[in-house]
Amino acid sequence: MSVTVESTLSLPVIPRSAAAGVEVQVATSQHFDLAVRISSLIEKAAAARGTGIARRDPAYIRGKMAEGKAVVALGPKGQVAGFCYIETWNHGRYAANSGLIVAPAFRRMGLARRIKRCAFELSRARYPKAKLFGITTSLAVMKINSELGYRPVTFSELTDDDVFWNGCQSCPNFDVLTRMKRKMCLCTGMLFDPDAE
Repeated sequence: MSVTVESTLSLPVIPRSAAAGVEVQVATSQHFDLAVRISSLIEKAAAARGTGIARRDPAYIRGKMAEGKAVVALGPKGQVAGFCYIETWNHGRYAANSGLIVAPAFRRMGLARRIKRCAFELSRARYPKAKLFGITTSLAVMKINSELGYRPVTFSELTDDDVFWNGCQSCPNFDVLTRMKRKMCLCTGMLFDPDAE
């Protein structure tokens, strides 16, 4: 079975995990009704972690779904188990899988890895020449990124687009990033460069 994105891109649906009963798939307009729950999940996770997960309102999330730039994980009863979306900068030269979140009831099942892999494959299919990057304080995300071929880099190797860096404003560590003139923060920058393969 495949999911078609903008009628030109087909990606496999990651199969249901027998243990977790969770399906990971490219989100579409059929998932719009989940946007409020996803937004709330992101906000609660940011508050609980005390670190930078950019808050996203439901309209923004629906926009990503409509563009075919989001991945959603659904539990066996259709509940939101996780989410991630794609952002691009510098005219598609850079892309990031952002907002990776797993609902508390679905953690410790390998779901973040499945969501991130689906988002990574979607990004590579849609933007094959783009450098994929991320910034994170999460050791788990750093491990997943490393498995996918990302490497730690200085912030100077990431996009210089102000829109990306302004997205960090909701992080409690934004003052550190600002004081350091966007050269470093508490996050680790990671980059996947398709030209380095």
